[in-house]
Amino acid sequence: MALLEVNNIHTYYGKIHALKGISLSVEEGEIVTLIGANGAGKTTTLRTISGLIKPSEGNVLLDGEDISQYPAHQVAYKGVAMVPEGRGIFAKLTVSENLDLGAYTRKDKDGIERDREWVFELFPRLKERRNQVAGTLSGGEQQMLATARGLMAKPRILLMDEPSMGLAPVLVELIFDTIAELNKQGITILLVEQNALLALEIAHRGYVLETGNIVLSGTAQELRDNPMVKKAYLGG
Repeated sequence: MALLEVNNIHTYYGKIHALKGISLSVEEGEIVTLIGANGAGKTTTLRTISGLIKPSEGNVLLDGEDISQYPAHQVAYKGVAMVPEGRGIFAKLTVSENLDLGAYTRKDKDGIERDREWVFELFPRLKERRNQVAGTLSGGEQQMLATARGLMAKPRILLMDEPSMGLAPVLVELIFDTIAELNKQGITILLVEQNALLALEIAHRGYVLETGNIVLSGTAQELRDNPMVKKAYLGG
């Protein structure tokens, strides 16, 4: 059984049929990426998994448990953490306060402190700025904070939505190196990313979405070698 299974999900925004029977899976320890153009349904897929939107058909299983009708906070308690598109940090709170909020589902004080030190090792810039108001951080630092906040939940699976958006190329490389390092340390990741080339470099497997449908899936290597993917997403 996969850690995460999405089975025949149909999701609507009002009358708009955003997801049209999507099925995918993520095994424990994998990085799986969703690639596709704007409006393909990538973010909607993550929002449905995390409980922010309820599917009208189909279900989402975490370790075999159906979580598709749970409210978002209950999905978070079950171990699904989301690093949202646009970062979504609490701009008026400090870096440390943002990390505290990431750990709100936990009661293990010692473990929380250990993980705080761990994310400061991953992101030394955040340690330097731990008492700084988050809204005054650079875009790259805010992305680091959003990722660190997600990790503070000690998630079973981390959903990452467009982590490279709006960042300078040197920071994009840093963020992707960090995602690969997190995976080496045992974090399971479902990654939505506009930069398909970089996503397929670090992912184990991937799915290609077009207008609410999965049109292709395979190993990262198979997708990199696929003529349609090369032409549409890799500039080949």
